[in-house]
Amino acid sequence: MANLEKRARIASVDIMRGLTLLLMLFVNDLNMKVAPAWLGHMKADFDGMGLADWVFPGFLFIVGMAIPFAISGRIKKGEPVSGILLHIAIRTFSLLVIGVLMLNSGRVNPETTGIDRNLWALLMYISVFLVWNDYPAGKHKLPFRVLRAAGAATLIFLAVIFRSGTAENPGWMITGWWGILGLIGWGYLAASLVYVAFRDSVAWTSVAVIFFLVINILDKSGVFGGLDPLRPVLGIIIQGNVPLIVVTGMLAGILIRRVKESGHIRIILMFIVLGMVCLSMGFILREWFIISKIMATPSWGMICSGISFLVFAAIYWFADVKGLTRWAGFVRPAGKHSLTTYLAPDILYHAIWMSAIPVLFYKQSSEPLVVIIGSIAWALLMAGLTAILARYSIKLKL
Repeated sequence: MANLEKRARIASVDIMRGLTLLLMLFVNDLNMKVAPAWLGHMKADFDGMGLADWVFPGFLFIVGMAIPFAISGRIKKGEPVSGILLHIAIRTFSLLVIGVLMLNSGRVNPETTGIDRNLWALLMYISVFLVWNDYPAGKHKLPFRVLRAAGAATLIFLAVIFRSGTAENPGWMITGWWGILGLIGWGYLAASLVYVAFRDSVAWTSVAVIFFLVINILDKSGVFGGLDPLRPVLGIIIQGNVPLIVVTGMLAGILIRRVKESGHIRIILMFIVLGMVCLSMGFILREWFIISKIMATPSWGMICSGISFLVFAAIYWFADVKGLTRWAGFVRPAGKHSLTTYLAPDILYHAIWMSAIPVLFYKQSSEPLVVIIGSIAWALLMAGLTAILARYSIKLKL
């Protein structure tokens, strides 16, 4: 989620982040009852993966890549470790809160909550933008503080009135699997703490990758059954899979920082080798664990990391070696303002569903090509929306 320092910015990071977000918007929008199965998620017990099963770990990989640049920038500015840890804690908490709110937006019972489900979600997303928007710097800060306070008050109100379940057996919010942003939050926390502890050490970061891989293997082998009481809170860390992918991406970022003076070719060859190693390990682990995103198996995690290494190597060659970046101009704003890109479409979704205007008519088609083209157009429009919003200083920053 963090951006690279401007003076050390690597174009391929924003481009790959933007492309993965574009793919995320595309696969999330698809009507998988009509679209080809290989574009979506495979079932939990299916040994294999579709396009959608790589998109999220691809983004996690890029989240990890950006961490060394972001935290090292704070260190260079002389920020104390206590301040950096506080920043990490606040960012993690923010991601967890938004993730849980998003996860529960689909569980609203209109009768017991007293508000339409789409309206609850719409108010929630608008409030998230009010609270976490990156407002312009300047003397006139009072209006922005009022907006932020209004957003916070609305979120508290929505949380208080929230009810799920039935009138006879009502429920409240659950953390569940923490939602997409919550998963990012836990992965970011684990990787950031590793970086604060070991900085740009390739050796110790590699040890951290192996550590989380072993944790993932042991968890899927049933070794950690005794830790079940901790899973409602620390389940993502105990599982090991999300931290594994983010820390692997962080290793990639550290390698770029450490060997960039040695030339581009060395970086690309290194990433190709690491990509092949991860893929090989993934298929070796397949002997014991099926490739499954839903089950978060180590084989799936390693294969996705391998793909990410290879995809980044290709983008790095085009963007940072050859300087060919114009082709990706439409996705770079989406990559630079990734959280805005991910959340803004949900505001439109709920507004469209409330209005009952058939804007998403292509979803009703029985023709796969129409469904695919419609979702591609939606994803591209959302990337363009991010660029427009950024011009008017509407951009989320945690």
